[in-house]
Amino acid sequence: MSPLIENVSDTARWVAMYRAQESSRPDALFHDPYAERLAGERGRAILAGMPDGKRWGWPMVVRTATFDRLIEREVAAGVDCVLNLAAGLDMRPYRLKLPASLRWVEVDLPAMTAEKQAAVANDTPKCRVTRVAADLADTAARRAALAQALDGAQRAMVVSEGLLIYLTPSNVAALASDLAARPEAKLWLTDIAAPILLQWMARRWGRVVAQGGAPFQFAPAEGTRFFEPHGWKEREFVATMEAAVSLNRKPPFYTFYQLLARLMPRTQREQWGRVGYALLERV
Repeated sequence: MSPLIENVSDTARWVAMYRAQESSRPDALFHDPYAERLAGERGRAILAGMPDGKRWGWPMVVRTATFDRLIEREVAAGVDCVLNLAAGLDMRPYRLKLPASLRWVEVDLPAMTAEKQAAVANDTPKCRVTRVAADLADTAARRAALAQALDGAQRAMVVSEGLLIYLTPSNVAALASDLAARPEAKLWLTDIAAPILLQWMARRWGRVVAQGGAPFQFAPAEGTRFFEPHGWKEREFVATMEAAVSLNRKPPFYTFYQLLARLMPRTQREQWGRVGYALLERV
C-alpha cells in the first residue's frame, strides 16, 4: 500500500485542499478558484486520509490570508519582484490584486514545476510569472536559481510558505546565507514553528509525512533570532493564534486553549506565542 504522503510535493496538494475548503465558505477570507482543480483526486484523498485532516484547516487558512495581506501591502510599497520558494500549487499571481509590471518567480522541484506549468497553461496571471525548476537542497542548483530569479530586481521579497519546517537547521541557515548574499533580496516572508508545535505535529502527522520523505524538522527555540547570524532580522511578526482570532478563524479548541494557557509554564506560553509568520529584513 502506497503511503498517504509520497513526497514533499504532496504536502502542496494537501494544503491546496484547505484553500479550496475556505473558498467555498460564504464568508471566505479569500477565493482560490484553482485550488481544488490543482489538488486533484490525490489532494482530496490526502485530506480525507490525514488524521483529523479537515478539522485542522484553520492554521493553513489563517496563514494564506495573512500572507496575502502582507504580500499585497509590500508590493504596493515598492516590491518589484516576488520570489516564491517551493511554490507548490500557490496561485497568488493569478488571484491577488497585483500590478502587471510585477515579476513573480516560482522555484520548485522539477516534477512539480512541470506539472503546474501544464496545469495552468490556459490560465492568465495578473503579473509576469516565471518558473524555475531547482532542488533548493542542492547548493549549486539553489544559488543558480536565486541568481536567475533575482537578476534585474531592485527590491525583491522572498516568500517561503510551508517550506522551512521540512528543512534541517543547517539547510535553513545555508538558504538564509545565500539569500542574504543577493543584494536584490530586501525582505523575506516566512512561517515559523516552535519546538512545542513541532512536537505536537510530530505526534499527530509525523509518521505520515516521514513516510513520504518529508519529516517535520525546523522549529528553532530562539525563534527569528536564528536568522540573525545569517543576514536577516525580524521586522514584523504575526502570531498564528492572534491572527486566527482577528480573522474569525479561531480553532475549535480555542476556549480550552485559553484555560490551559493560564496553567502553562511561562516558557510554553512564550513558545506558542512565537508560532506564526515573520517578515524579515536584511541585517
